[in-house]
Amino acid sequence: MRAEDRTARVRALLDSVRAGGRTALTAPEGRLIADAYGIAVPGEEVAGDVDRAVACAARFGGPVVMKIVSPDILHKTDAGGVVVGVEGAAEVRAAFHRIVRNARAYAPGARIEGVQIQELLPAGQEVIVGAVTDPTFGKVVAFGLGGVLVEVLKDVTFRLAPVDADEALSMLDSVRAAEVLRGVRGRAAVDRRAVAEQIRRVSELVTDFPEIAEVDLNPVIATADGAVAADIRVILATGTPRERRHYSREEILTSMRRLMRPSSVAVIGASNEPGKIGNSVMRNLVDGGFAGEIHPVNPRADDILGRKAYKSVTDVPGEVDVAVFAIPARLVAPALEEVGRKGIPNAVLIPSGFAETGEHALQDEIVAVAERYGVRLLGPNIYGYYSTWQNLCATFCTPYDVKGGVALTSQSGGIGMAVLGFARTTGTGVSAIVGLGNKCDLDEDDLLIWFGEDPHTECIAMHLEDLKDGRAFVAAARATVAKKPVVVLKAGRTAAGARAAGSHTGALAGDDAVYDDILRQAGVVRAPGLNDMLEYARALPVLPTPAGDNVVIITGAGGSGVLLSDAVTDNGLSLMEIPPDLDAAFRRFIPPFGAAGNPVDITGGEPPSTYEAAIRLGLADPRVHALVLGYWHTVVTPPMVFAELTARVVAEFRERGVEKPVVASLAGDVEVEEAGRYLFDRGVVAYPYTTEKPVAVLGAKYRWARAAGLLGGRYMR
Repeated sequence: MRAEDRTARVRALLDSVRAGGRTALTAPEGRLIADAYGIAVPGEEVAGDVDRAVACAARFGGPVVMKIVSPDILHKTDAGGVVVGVEGAAEVRAAFHRIVRNARAYAPGARIEGVQIQELLPAGQEVIVGAVTDPTFGKVVAFGLGGVLVEVLKDVTFRLAPVDADEALSMLDSVRAAEVLRGVRGRAAVDRRAVAEQIRRVSELVTDFPEIAEVDLNPVIATADGAVAADIRVILATGTPRERRHYSREEILTSMRRLMRPSSVAVIGASNEPGKIGNSVMRNLVDGGFAGEIHPVNPRADDILGRKAYKSVTDVPGEVDVAVFAIPARLVAPALEEVGRKGIPNAVLIPSGFAETGEHALQDEIVAVAERYGVRLLGPNIYGYYSTWQNLCATFCTPYDVKGGVALTSQSGGIGMAVLGFARTTGTGVSAIVGLGNKCDLDEDDLLIWFGEDPHTECIAMHLEDLKDGRAFVAAARATVAKKPVVVLKAGRTAAGARAAGSHTGALAGDDAVYDDILRQAGVVRAPGLNDMLEYARALPVLPTPAGDNVVIITGAGGSGVLLSDAVTDNGLSLMEIPPDLDAAFRRFIPPFGAAGNPVDITGGEPPSTYEAAIRLGLADPRVHALVLGYWHTVVTPPMVFAELTARVVAEFRERGVEKPVVASLAGDVEVEEAGRYLFDRGVVAYPYTTEKPVAVLGAKYRWARAAGLLGGRYMR
């Protein structure tokens, strides 16, 4: 069927359903859509009376499935409206009457159009294919193993729709029970391409018709010969989502350039009174060494911190790039009008008291003012922001001036201060720290676009509670991940599954389940916790990109080697199978009671020379792509001796052009803390008292490298 013909056919059907005041399609209507989009379904007919049912069943010539057809009964099984394996005229008659009787008892006022007679599919692997309209990401296609346990185990994976054939195939490998589809315990493998084609066609359908809220093919019977949907359920949306205003990439970069590299900043609500937010912002700007112009705005002051104060921002001479607001929420809208008339492109809204406290109308008002004048808004309800390479500290919090390559953002002020404290404690150099708050305008995708181009930024880490526009974020992330890592801490993992749904797919599409797969699809590295996010951000720029999957563990303690091996597996990494020649080379300098293989256990009593020889061998062999070192504190090889020799050898190889990621786990007395800091400062990511953290960081580096196309494979679960 030609694309325009099938679109016209489905459009006419959906219009008819809506005209009838319905949102759920009947099974025969679902069949029409399936036929139009090439979704494989079994042979079926609708019988309006029992004699017709007998005749229909006879034509199929074998056992059949019988289902109630009613526009008012969405869940047919719950209504007792499905009977499977019916054969012979007597059974068909009995089943017909029972189905109709059950349906009338379940929903006395329901319209009953008949009973669907469907050929019984052969036994096979049940899977579920569907699509939902996610509030964050829009149309999302789903795949999982079907049957009774699907809603219990929730072994389902999601992708943004539409998907191509390769993307659809990847979904079959992304469920935990993927091996079942390849054939286990003597069962034949399913026709993977046929299953993937069902996924692709469903994704195409919901993309073509945005008014379709949910599609459910459950179950799809997958066999070695194909994949057929035993049931199709289609549900229409009840409303039209509000369109978000979009800006072009160039518009975003132009505005962000003036926000992050301003020449002139106005502080609306600047104050001479210590303890006031307006005083703290002014003092941070002045004391932080910002080289641009700083203009305090306060109608009741002539001079603030030795600088001329203006009654209104419209009185400030020349162009202003950023207006920082430090006034009560109720005063923001009229002051924002003045910012708009002045032609200032950015407003940083520190005040709280907007949507986060239920004042949605007040927030809507400032958004409307900003859109009228083309002002981009950061906030409200934020701590401000830092742009360290500009010596810009536009915040009422403590200053921070350690320049570096990490950009950090947070939706929460409390998390923002944790970010700041971590950066200070670890000496992490940052390019920016940005609060996002309510995100009434500027959000993560704007910042990603900017940081992706910013030469000072090497890694971006973002704490977020939600995304306003998931597709815009994915697009920005994909473009950025190709150049530099993006780490995300998504809060609210335990809130999954709260939404009401009209299908199995909808019920399975809990918020976090969708976020997890789509963030992976976008190529970002998802951090399980706050400290993980911060450590990933600090460490990823330090580690070189691995050239392959072969990870080798060199340890001075067998116990550490076992734990490190577990961590390697837990983080989706591959322990190298040591070839005989490399195994023999390791054995030449480790004691007889040590152990080659992987981990390479040199034992704890060995002198520094043994550690050095083992590390040199791992770095020199091109088949080894990453090293995990397990150090055990002994008097024979003290912590700083180990740290100095490791850093020296790694630096020597890097000077020769051999760059491999090296991480270290340090076990011992408190001296290992200093040794860890020494190594970290010299490009070896090291942590005391943990075997999990260094390997988790290495795993994060690998996940980014894969997403950026620098290693084989598209996904890591």
